[in-house]
Amino acid sequence: MDRNASPVVFDGHNDVLLRLGGPDGGGPDAFFERGERGHLDLPRAREGGFGGGFFAVWIPSPPSPEPTPECTPRGLPPALDAAYALRRTMADTAMLFRIEDRSDGKFRVVRTAAELQRCLEEEVMVAVLHLEGADAIDIDLDALQVFYRAGLRSLGLVWGRPNAFAEGVAVHFQRSPDTGPGLTEAGRELVRACNNLRIMIDVSHLNERGFWDVAALTDAPLVATHSNAYALCASTRNLTDPQLDAIAASDGMIGLNFAVNFLREDAARDANTPLEVMVRQIDYLVERVGIDRVGFGSDFDGVLISQEIGDVSGLPRLMSALRDRGYDDPALRKLAHENWIRVLRKTWGE
Repeated sequence: MDRNASPVVFDGHNDVLLRLGGPDGGGPDAFFERGERGHLDLPRAREGGFGGGFFAVWIPSPPSPEPTPECTPRGLPPALDAAYALRRTMADTAMLFRIEDRSDGKFRVVRTAAELQRCLEEEVMVAVLHLEGADAIDIDLDALQVFYRAGLRSLGLVWGRPNAFAEGVAVHFQRSPDTGPGLTEAGRELVRACNNLRIMIDVSHLNERGFWDVAALTDAPLVATHSNAYALCASTRNLTDPQLDAIAASDGMIGLNFAVNFLREDAARDANTPLEVMVRQIDYLVERVGIDRVGFGSDFDGVLISQEIGDVSGLPRLMSALRDRGYDDPALRKLAHENWIRVLRKTWGE
């Protein structure tokens, strides 16, 4: 293997569907054109060695006539209207399948780890359908069955707002992530249903009590697709050492979030953040949970990232920094994609 070559990257989280579906996003066709906006499109992905990842469906709050929408007592956006949530989720899921239909075989939505690995080997960009928040799912779980049949294989119970199943973590700095109540009874039923269907549960946006409720209920590995270490950046959005230890004990997985305000010791939203800060987080996570349980969860198109990466085409610079730190070829392959394939095989029951 060429010492300077970077292994193909499978990534834990992106919000490109949100960007493409926006007023100036360009729709599915824009995904195939090299753009200057946002972080991710097919040409730039090819340049950066990005082989695919979890494509998130995230629902923004609806337009409000008020300058600042009313928040919950804990500072979270209010719960979404169920009909609105379902309509937006259907639209973005359809966007993902339209990209697949128009890709001429270059992009595929996968449902098994074997199919995922085959696509990476054949240089077909791979997508796993992920819902970032279960707002579109009814408490009878009828929608869960439908979305599963359509290809849903990964689910975050919440984003940063309450729903029928749980409450997301309110983002604060230098405060405890114990920001609210744990799972509702409906949330417990949803965890059990996901275990039965072998849908991966993402704990990234859960508050601390919600995290421990999932840990006590699930029979699958604990996975945080796009989170970092609280010990290095004391944001409530990050994971404490006991949470990381629980992920390790379950043989789970954590994907490094590229958001500078979840990486930096001061939690500043400053794009002038060196790659060393990202490498330091990787070092800490690897030391805490093991080299087999760490990967990337960039949050491309959803957050402010370091200007030293810029967009998906800059991924080789991060890989080079990790190589300079002493990560050898087998370790880099694990971080880039092998660990994700391992945990998905274990979760999806293959």
